[in-house]
Amino acid sequence: MAKVKVHVFLKPGVLDVQGKAVEGALHGLGWPGVAHARVGKLIEFDLDGVADPAAEAKKMCETLLANTVIESYRVEIA
Repeated sequence: MAKVKVHVFLKPGVLDVQGKAVEGALHGLGWPGVAHARVGKLIEFDLDGVADPAAEAKKMCETLLANTVIESYRVEIA
């Protein structure tokens, strides 16, 4: 069984409203050095019964987990 982690983020150049809100809040709380904050999502799951978990996870990303028009993703297998 493989432990899969998929990290999904907006592509560079796509406005990240949540990231800007987090950046502004951190500035207001005393961390003025924070810049270019991006908010993404982490999807974790166990995957069993496949020969190549990384390839299967990539298919899942391309089909459902990421909107590849505006998002990029990274797959980790443990």
